[in-house]
Amino acid sequence: MTSQIKVDTILPRSSNTLTLGDSNTTVALTGAIDGSDLSNMNASNLASGTVPAARLPADVVLASEATTYSSVSPTLALPNTATNITITGTNFVSVPTVELVATTGAIVRADTVTYSSATSLVASVNVAALASYYVRVENNNGQSVRSTNADLTVSTAPSFTTAAGSLGSFAKGTTISVDVSGTSDSAITITKTSGTFPTGLSIGSTVSNTATISGTESGTQTAATTYNFTLTATDAESQTATRDFSITIQPATIANSGMFT
Repeated sequence: MTSQIKVDTILPRSSNTLTLGDSNTTVALTGAIDGSDLSNMNASNLASGTVPAARLPADVVLASEATTYSSVSPTLALPNTATNITITGTNFVSVPTVELVATTGAIVRADTVTYSSATSLVASVNVAALASYYVRVENNNGQSVRSTNADLTVSTAPSFTTAAGSLGSFAKGTTISVDVSGTSDSAITITKTSGTFPTGLSIGSTVSNTATISGTESGTQTAATTYNFTLTATDAESQTATRDFSITIQPATIANSGMFT
């Protein structure tokens, strides 16, 4: 059974707080509601329905209209390089400002922002400092949101310090050891990603950004043979660099010990 009470005025019993129902009760109000004097309203407590915006003070923002952040792509940018990043979320308003907030507290504002839609922005950024950055978006109506995590990393890509090309020529059957090194703003790992080493050789773990190709050559070739391969350096941010190298194996030589007659 539904109870109905019609009254002209409801006044609070004490203080200035009026309570309708309790935490387990849904109170339905119909008709026009004058909210012109409402302030500090928690709109997230509205389970359903709407309050006309015209009846709310300017400082009330409904939860359904709050700006949100979802992602940024790409998540890596090179230092001192103009990079377009795409930011996704909801309730963006043309045209917001975009800032990158470093974990150190430094703030870099995007050079330009292109409003694609209420759910997508493209910002052009150029950042010098190597760091991880939070993404902050602020609409021109004052609503703002910041990513929960530092989703954008500005990092230098790895590179090789060992020159490309031949790592040397070695006699068949000898023990070989050659180093290949690289550099980055984080530790790198060097691996073989294509090609072939001479038989008996392999690449070891990368220590202090240097990997060693070593072993005792044990192939069966009878002529000089050049082995070509590609090494890849990968840093902690999963950025990569590749370089081509080669090792040549010369056939064993037999010294003449005398003349045959």
